[in-house]
Amino acid sequence: MAGDGAEEEDEEGEMLAGPPPQPNGFLPGKEAERGSPAAGAGAGALPEAQAMLLAPGPGPARAPIRLSWRRLAVLAVFSLYSLVNAFQWIHYSILSSVFVRFYRASYTRVDWLSMVYMVAYVPLILPATWLLDTRGLRLTALLGSGLNCLGAWLKCASVRQDLYPLTLLAQTVCAVAQVFILGLPSRIAAVWFGPKEVSTACAVAVLGNQLGTAIGFLLPPVLVPNTVDDIDLMGHNISIMFYGTAAVSTLLFLLTGVVFDEKPKFPPSQAQAVLQDIPPEDYSYKQSIINLFRNIPFVLLLISYGMMTGAFYSVSTLLNQMIVTHYPGEEVNAGRIGLTLVVAGMVGSIICGLWLDYTKTYKQTTLIVYILSFVGMTIFTFTLDIGNLVIVFVTGGVLGFFMTGYLPLGFEFAAEITYPESEGTSSGLLNASAQIFGILFTLVQGKLITDYDPRAGNLFLCAWMFVGIILTALIKSDLRRHTVNSGILNTDIKAVPVDSPTEHEKNNTVLKNQSESTM
Repeated sequence: MAGDGAEEEDEEGEMLAGPPPQPNGFLPGKEAERGSPAAGAGAGALPEAQAMLLAPGPGPARAPIRLSWRRLAVLAVFSLYSLVNAFQWIHYSILSSVFVRFYRASYTRVDWLSMVYMVAYVPLILPATWLLDTRGLRLTALLGSGLNCLGAWLKCASVRQDLYPLTLLAQTVCAVAQVFILGLPSRIAAVWFGPKEVSTACAVAVLGNQLGTAIGFLLPPVLVPNTVDDIDLMGHNISIMFYGTAAVSTLLFLLTGVVFDEKPKFPPSQAQAVLQDIPPEDYSYKQSIINLFRNIPFVLLLISYGMMTGAFYSVSTLLNQMIVTHYPGEEVNAGRIGLTLVVAGMVGSIICGLWLDYTKTYKQTTLIVYILSFVGMTIFTFTLDIGNLVIVFVTGGVLGFFMTGYLPLGFEFAAEITYPESEGTSSGLLNASAQIFGILFTLVQGKLITDYDPRAGNLFLCAWMFVGIILTALIKSDLRRHTVNSGILNTDIKAVPVDSPTEHEKNNTVLKNQSESTM
């Protein structure tokens, strides 16, 4: 769709200056390391993949660092179809009492219409990240947008009281689409945006999904009121919601085909320029996964991110039940509280993204936001049943500001501590962890709400979030991508072996031993 001519016009953005090339072909600080006692015998000539990173030697010149105007269109279209996918996730749970009545199903069966998003993600994330790494960004985007569109149209055919299985199938298709969506924010930000805007771009991409959740809290209760005495009118209102969603999904699928390109003509950052110099045949997806699970800081982040985001998924899924337990007949206000929670989180996401781009204090920011999310969850838990909806709106907003604002922090922190591994793979694993914890938390919290009360379920989440704070505090901050982009000294590059030992000298590179000052 996007030809070379069009791309030439796109590449009129700002030129970015990378670090000055080193006269001896080594990374900054390597000569000093050679002269130090710690260098030892291992400080000899670097393998080819290491020396090429900043060497100005013979051979074709590296492409200039330049920003493409198209990056804004790519970000906008992705954010919009991610929005629709999130809307389709939450519109069943916020109308749980409506769909229980319409499909003559139990609350548990209706809850599964939301939990299927979490269940589908876990077994499909590795194939999806493999596809992203080997077949590229454009195909992955088309799959996510296309399946989202297909699921929306299947829902239109399921508006009949005996067709719960079809609506479950349609939601399953949308859940599969989500697998090709949730891992893209950090990848799009890294491939298309410069180092001074990458965290903000990731936050905006995540914000699209959050905005879809917000609209899913607000719009469905207005479009589909709980007309318990008129099932035909209820079905008509559901049809209006489903057909409107399908029309928007179709338009966004077409726009995805027009706007999305694999990557800009010129790399937007030094880190991307380095990765583009590595031959594709040297990449091993299996080795990339192994590298990630050997990275202890990433494993700690993987678990703590799963706990926080899983708690958010559980609260979002069960919010309607929590509100109507203490405030019967307040389904519309339950949606508005959910909207408040997510909109406040959107503001938190943007503020956190801007803050990271300005300070690069990834660990400190992540830990502080995690602690404040725990405090917000505790306050929400003990004010939910006091009989004042205004206070619930306020505490829900505070909870959302920090809990939802945490989501892009995890993506960007993972991209930093795992560079040069694929951002799609690291964020995909983070989302898989979130889905696993989300399933477990939703099932257990739902059971506690049914058997006891909402406070018992929320205290369960608070306990796990406290564990997440401890794990986050143990993460060693190692900002590898930032080091390459800024040309910080004392950089060491280590080649990572791929499956075939004969290709050792051509391997991918992994940055190590760069540490941001930790807490």
